[in-house]
Amino acid sequence: MTPDDPTYYQQGVLAGDRRILAKTITLVESSLPAHRGLAQAILEQLLPFSGKAVRLGITGVPGVGKSTFIESLGMHLIHSGRRVAILAVDPSSSRSGGSILADKTRMEQLAREPKAYIRPSPSRGALGGVGRKTRESIWVCEAAGFDVIIVETVGVGQSETTVASMVDFFLVLMLAGAGDEFQGIKKGIVELADAIVINKADGDNMERARRAQREYENALQLLRPATRLWRPPVLTCSALTHTGITAVWRSVCDHHEKMKAAGELENKRRHQAVDWMWLLIEEGLRERFQCHPEVRSRLSGFVKEVEKGVISPTSAANNLLQLLDHPGSKLKGSNHGQGC
Repeated sequence: MTPDDPTYYQQGVLAGDRRILAKTITLVESSLPAHRGLAQAILEQLLPFSGKAVRLGITGVPGVGKSTFIESLGMHLIHSGRRVAILAVDPSSSRSGGSILADKTRMEQLAREPKAYIRPSPSRGALGGVGRKTRESIWVCEAAGFDVIIVETVGVGQSETTVASMVDFFLVLMLAGAGDEFQGIKKGIVELADAIVINKADGDNMERARRAQREYENALQLLRPATRLWRPPVLTCSALTHTGITAVWRSVCDHHEKMKAAGELENKRRHQAVDWMWLLIEEGLRERFQCHPEVRSRLSGFVKEVEKGVISPTSAANNLLQLLDHPGSKLKGSNHGQGC
């Protein structure tokens, strides 16, 4: 088999070959048209081997200690016999498109563990602080035998609905002692949380952490739970001293067991898969629209007219969309999104 054969990647991933695992995720993340068909074929072959892991999303305000928390949790899981994959997304520069990708240096102990896999990826401006291909990367890591997949988001105040829509359990890390505890994080994110964890609950900060815990517990009483089976707990921990980590993971397991026993986990994943399909359709239609030859030739003119107030945005959009209906008109790149 050659690197052009999807079975080459399937067999390597299933065998736990870390080099081929990395190459597979790189192919999946690639935006090059030449890689899309191969990546899609690989994912189809890996699909039957995915879906068995616990999918955990973690977000939090800047400075909350996400990387330290994930390393502490990851080491706890490894010592418990688990295999852990961390999909850590770094913010991309809006100017250069580059990112630091420094998660392996922030998780030095975890990076050395053979039962852990850390994959830093640039967000490339994707909403929700996650990469555009994070869902596919989850599939690949599950097929490689990792039974806990942790998605670390950028956590810079973007809409976190995206990451909540791809995981089983959404954990929000918070800091104590910042005045109004709801400052610095959107109420909507708290509503999405399956658990709120107050980190850095150690030393002189212990009392502030307990006070913040009570405030969040009172606040959550006013919110309607996403399911009757689960009321989000508010926990405290110290990733630095490893206290409270066991209780956090126990909460994740309790949630997973209750949701699975009631059939809600399977139902949630089915809905997530359908939502994902529609998201890909919307992205594909937008890409193909922009690749259409008549649209490309007239788009800049309509943009200028809208800017000058010569034509309304509604009329401009309708005129551009009607270009797709002309006799003989064909969406360029309509062959499975092969690009312009």
